[in-house]
Amino acid sequence: MGHARLPLAAMLAAMALAPAGCNREHKVTIKETVEEAPGTIGTAMVIDMGDPKQERQLVSGFYAIESNSWRWTAKDFTVSLRPPAGSAAQGATLIFALSIPQATVDRLKSVTLSAFVNGTALAPETYARAGQYEYKRGVPPNVLKGRAVRVEFHLDKSMPPAGGDARELGVVARSVGLESK
Repeated sequence: MGHARLPLAAMLAAMALAPAGCNREHKVTIKETVEEAPGTIGTAMVIDMGDPKQERQLVSGFYAIESNSWRWTAKDFTVSLRPPAGSAAQGATLIFALSIPQATVDRLKSVTLSAFVNGTALAPETYARAGQYEYKRGVPPNVLKGRAVRVEFHLDKSMPPAGGDARELGVVARSVGLESK
């Protein structure tokens, strides 16, 4: 019986001391990792289209993950990316890994991809053959200020809905990101 009182006594003592402990101010320091610049926790520089945890950075124009690794885009699609450290002074490189399916080339002959980073236009690129590509463009430092940048993509044409699929299909997206210069 004496053993049963000991835990109860300890619990009552802890409860009695708890209010005094709550009145003290405690400083909590949150340290961010090397990959996370201040104020950007959770915003990635590179988005892997097969990672559902990064989906919140896909602002618009992306469909569900397919084959655990890629997504179809619509004609217009937008992402939010964290600029690399130092890019506001040195600039960065936008790299969009994409595929153009043979069906797209057969139906549309070619597609032209344009990109805008925080409203600043980057040079477009036209794809007339099926295959895997990297749309790679330098991004000037003056548009890379802030915690995140908005990258908008536009295709001059897309595959219209067909065969029971109600989606407008653009290109196959594998990853998109900003890389330090």
